[in-house]
Amino acid sequence: MKNYLLLSVLFLMISNAINAQFVKQISITPKIGYGMSYPQKSTNKIISQGFITEGELILKITSWVDIKPYIGAVFTDSRWKDIYNKAINEKVSTNALLLGAKARLRIPIPWVSPFIEIGIGTSVGKFETITHYENISKKGIIQHFPFALGLELGKNNKVDLVFSYYSQWSVSQTTGGFMAGINIPL
Repeated sequence: MKNYLLLSVLFLMISNAINAQFVKQISITPKIGYGMSYPQKSTNKIISQGFITEGELILKITSWVDIKPYIGAVFTDSRWKDIYNKAINEKVSTNALLLGAKARLRIPIPWVSPFIEIGIGTSVGKFETITHYENISKKGIIQHFPFALGLELGKNNKVDLVFSYYSQWSVSQTTGGFMAGINIPL
């Protein structure tokens, strides 16, 4: 038992030392933007509109790679209308809290730095996907897979412009949107 305790303490001390060397910089990025949800199968062109926000803790590993735990919220509703504002019998809506982690791979160019993000997370809330193919109305916790493309702008790449999407396969929809944010070093 003493050996197990000693090994555990030693492991924690080593992992703290490694962590201190592993992360080069820590910052946060609050983002806000135009939110959307759309079904994965539909006979009509429907996209629900709304609001999306996200806050990220950015752990800079190298000039090319970041690890980013995040929390966010998305609120969208199609109100039984298609993209042409015509009444239809299909609907998609999402009202959820988003939690998870993403990895960002960037090309570190001054002033304009393109990036791609992938990750895994969970959505907590209410989801509706009502189409000719599916009738899903669910409250609770579901898994999502984030994917994003964007640009870091400015002399030190402190402004984010991003198209960020979350595939929610268990409710047959994708939600996300266009967001802008500012990177704040800690």
